[in-house]
Amino acid sequence: MPREVERPRRVHRTDWMALLSGLLFIVLGILVVTRTIGDPLVLVGVLVLGLAGAGLVAIVARVVRGK
Repeated sequence: MPREVERPRRVHRTDWMALLSGLLFIVLGILVVTRTIGDPLVLVGVLVLGLAGAGLVAIVARVVRGK
């Protein structure tokens, strides 16, 4: 039986910009496929506002984290 070795646990910090941007694109893709959003201007507006919100969350998370 292998012996368990104590290693310091590495903490992976969440990349909020990537996570929220990915979720935004998934949701927008679902809305386009289901034809809930049909107007391209509305789609671009939601995309820009969503990316701005994700960027704001990422900036606030970095400030709170201290780096």
